[in-house]
This record gives sequence, structure tokens and C-alpha cells, in this order.
Amino acid sequence: MNPVEFVREHAPFDLLPEEALALVQRGLEITFYPGGSKVLERSGSKSQHLYLIRKGGARLERDGQAILHLEEGEVFGYPSLLSQDAPAFDVVAEEDLLVYRWPREVFQKLMEYPAFAEFFTRGLAERLRISSRVEGLGVVNLDLALPVGELISRPPVLVPRASTVGEAARVMQTHQISSVLVEGEPLGILTDRDLRNRVLAAGKGPDTPVAEIMSAPVKTLPASTPLFEALSYMVRQGIHHLPLEQDGQIIGLITDTVLMRQQAKSPLYLLRRLERTRNPGDLTGYGKELTGVAESLLLGGLGASEIGRSVSSLNDQLVRTLLRLGEERLGAPPTPYAWIVFGSEGRMEQALLTDQDNALIYQEETPATAAYFEQLAAFVVEGLIQAGFPPCPGGYMATHWRKSLPEWEQLFRHWLETPKPQELLEAQIFFDFRAVYGELSLEPLERIVAGGADQGIFLAQLARASLQFRPPIGFFRQIREEDGGVDLKKGGIAPIVSLARVYALEARSLAKGTVERLQAAAREHKLSPEGAETLVEAFGFLMRLRLREQLASLRRGEPPGNKVPLENLSPLERRHLKEAFLQVREMQEAMSQRFHTDRLG
Repeated sequence: MNPVEFVREHAPFDLLPEEALALVQRGLEITFYPGGSKVLERSGSKSQHLYLIRKGGARLERDGQAILHLEEGEVFGYPSLLSQDAPAFDVVAEEDLLVYRWPREVFQKLMEYPAFAEFFTRGLAERLRISSRVEGLGVVNLDLALPVGELISRPPVLVPRASTVGEAARVMQTHQISSVLVEGEPLGILTDRDLRNRVLAAGKGPDTPVAEIMSAPVKTLPASTPLFEALSYMVRQGIHHLPLEQDGQIIGLITDTVLMRQQAKSPLYLLRRLERTRNPGDLTGYGKELTGVAESLLLGGLGASEIGRSVSSLNDQLVRTLLRLGEERLGAPPTPYAWIVFGSEGRMEQALLTDQDNALIYQEETPATAAYFEQLAAFVVEGLIQAGFPPCPGGYMATHWRKSLPEWEQLFRHWLETPKPQELLEAQIFFDFRAVYGELSLEPLERIVAGGADQGIFLAQLARASLQFRPPIGFFRQIREEDGGVDLKKGGIAPIVSLARVYALEARSLAKGTVERLQAAAREHKLSPEGAETLVEAFGFLMRLRLREQLASLRRGEPPGNKVPLENLSPLERRHLKEAFLQVREMQEAMSQRFHTDRLG
């Protein structure tokens, strides 16, 4: 391969038009550096060239410590060219290094081409955001960004509040619709399901007032809401008819049937299936269908965070279904309780079914409550297994973790007031807890968690626990030798989740999701806006890469994992991956210094 052919295959030169390649060819210089020599020196002379590695490898060093490894096809030297400052790192040849380079004058002329210039001037967060957006375009005929109001086919039909259900049913029959709005304050809605379940099944007659049967106030969304958000909202609310408003007026309704026609593998299809479930055996195959939903949303261009919220909402509904079935079998609970989830499900970041993380909290401890909730927990956990949720290898399930609220309060206070490193390594996922069912208020636990901001030793120990996983620095060369893949969870996802958890608790935020936690930390000045934005985009990028690889593994009949082979990544994705890992590593170092984790015993 001649030099120009090699150059035009690598970013950012692949972004240049044909006429610019003549300038690239004329200005190209070929240079050799022996292994161990310095190409650029930190705080030394300003870089006079843009470098592209042709053969060999180099590393960026700071005070003798390797910060980032560069490989064939990667560029360096441009930060100094752009800033006119001395290099911020030493660039050292790891082995005999062959580079192509271009003088400053040529670089400046190439920067006149916008796409080429943007490669160097855009920050990592913006580049990751653009990369994710481009990857999702045009893959399938799904426009999940479509304003949901565009699906309205007719104006809304209303009936007076004084109407009977018989009169309302005749209006629905005349217009061939499955719901009507009910006038008055607040605005109500009556659906064919209400007629079936609240009138016929309840033994009521056609003269029953609509006001006794309708749902009010009606749940609405703006007509400008993107299709996906409308889907997600209906799943979370468990509704099948959604009135849409514009300028304070209801302009029409959409139904789950209409939305499902827009998407073959719709979350609403699974929602309907869960509503029809009468025993745990009906849930066989749920996991496979959920995978289809996740894949459909990914191909539609949705980000990993949005997919996680949609999938988690369905999993919440699955748990509620099982708990209702359990209560029907065991009878009414002897005391109020709450079923909680934590870990990725608690953060609403679970795109595919992984092992269970759940627990049970009930109001008071008695022999009757202990026996009842032991049976209920066993019923639900087994039902989740039948649906495709593997049991948690560490035993973090309600079959083991069920206590009265006072016992949970005592446990949380113990974690905060006498934090022990090994305990926090295991307990930190409990701070992601989220109630999905039950009438018991968990405000006492939320209050204890919010008080963690006042516990300096707790935050420091939690910060140290968050450093359990470190992004690999030299992983590319090592992975080649081991013929494996890079672990996206250990290398980036878990560290970002942990960073967000610590900073959010310091900010007294009770947000559960990683993105929301980072944003809350930035608002309270615990994290810089730039740092938060970079971590948010890096998190989405890594989650998307992992989900894409997991779905590919399932299509091959292989179990999904957290590793991605390097050959499955484009050169640009590999570069983004290394930069994301570097940013996470830098943020971890900043957290370690902020909380003085090196001084902890």
C-alpha cells in the first residue's frame, strides 16, 4: 500500500475531498524513530508537525507514567499545533516507529476543510454524541423521533359528564372508536376496557353514570412528544389510550394499536402480554421477546439510556404482574410492603435480562409477616426465572434479602455511619434501590441515604470502593496477545456508574439513573459541567457498544457478555473507546484526590 492509500483510509484524512489529497501527498514526510526515543517532549518545543503512525506504537506519558497508547493509524501532535503551546505529554516510541507527518503550514491549510477541522476541534462528548446519532440513521424504517401528534387521524370525541355508560357506549359504536373523553373538570376518559372490566364484570347496568366509571384526571402528553417517549410513557403508566394536547387543548387521541403499527416489536405488545398473564407459566419466552424489543429500539436509532428506561419499565410491569398473582394465591398481605430493585434495574439501565437484583421491605416483623413474605418472595423470584431472569449468583434476591423497614433502616445507618471497605464493595448497589410495587413508603430510607452527604468517611470509603474497576490503559496490545476482547463493563461502564453514584450522594441527590446523577452533580457543582457531559456521552457510547455486541452474540446463538472483540470495532470507535477510557481514568484520579482515598486505612 502506497502512503497516500494508507492515509486516506484513516481518520481524519478520510473526511477530506479528493482535491485536498493532492496537498496531503505533496506535504507528506516519512520519519523513523527508534524504540524508546521521544518524538515530542512535554513542556519542550511546540509541535511543528501533525503525525500519523504507519507502523509500530507510541505512548503518551506524564511524569514517566503511561497515559494513553497509540497504534497504527492514529494521529498525534495536533493539540500543540492548535494551542501554540508546548506538548502536554511526552510522546515515546514503544518500539521502532515509522510515522507520516505534515508540517504546520500544511496542517493549517487542511484545517480549512470543515469536516477535517471538526475532528480536532470538537470535544469528546460532542464526537461521541454525533457518532451515536449517525450510527442509528437509516438502519430500519422506524422514525422514533416522529412527533406523536402526526399519528392523529381524527379529532377527539367527548360526552357530557351527566351521560350514562350506555349512552357513551352508543357514541363509541357510532364513531367506531374504543374510547371517549368525558367533559368537565378534571377531564376524564372512558374506554372499552372500562366498560368490560368496571361495568359488565362488576354487574353494573347501562344506566350507571359515566362519572362513576371513568378515569380522571386523564393522562396526557403534548402532541410534539417524540414517538418513543410516548411509547415509554404508556408503558410506565400502563395505559392504552393517550390524549394529546396542543396550546392547552386536546386535539386527538392515539391508542396502543396505532403505536404498535408504527413498530413491529413494540414495548406495548409486551405490556399487553403481561396484562393477560394469569400464571407464571405464561411468561415463558418473555426474555426472548424483550430482546427483540431492545434490538428494534437500537436499530431505530435510540440511545442506550432510552432503551434501558423502556426495557426497565417493562420489567417493572413483569414484577407487578407476578406480585399481583402472588397476592391472589397467598391472600392479602398482612402488612404494607414494598418490592425494590437495585443495580442496573434500579437505575433503569437494563437493556437485556441479566441476573436478578431485588429485595423486599415490609412494615413490621411478626411470625405471620415472616411466613407470608417468605412465600411471596419465592413465588416472584421463581416467576422471574421462568420469564428469563437468571438468579443472582451473589444471592441478592428477595428470597434472601427481606426485612422489616426498621431492620433496613438500621442496615443503611450501619453502612453510612460505620463504613467498612469490603461491606461497601457489596452494599453500594443497594444505594440504587427503587420501589416498583407496594404501598409502604420508603421515605425513611431515602432520608438516611440523603444524609450520606454529611458522612465524610462514608463518602471517602464509597469513593474508594468505586475505584474497584479501572479502565485499562494498554489494553489494545494486551488484548491482541490474549486474543480476547475489551471488557466494556469493567473498563468503563461500572467506573462511570460508581463515579455518578458518589458525586450524586455528595450532592444530596436521590436520582437513580447514572445520567441523571451526573447532571445533578453538575448542577450542585460537585462535578464540572464539561466533566459531567463527557461522562454522560461516554456512558451512552459504551452502553451502546455493549448492547450491539450482546445482540450480535444472541443472533449467533452465543450467551451475551460484556466483552467486545477489537476486530468488531471501526478505527474511529477504537479511538473513541480509548479516549473514553482515558477520560474515565482521569476522573477517577480526580475523585481519589478529592476524597483522599490514599489516606484511608
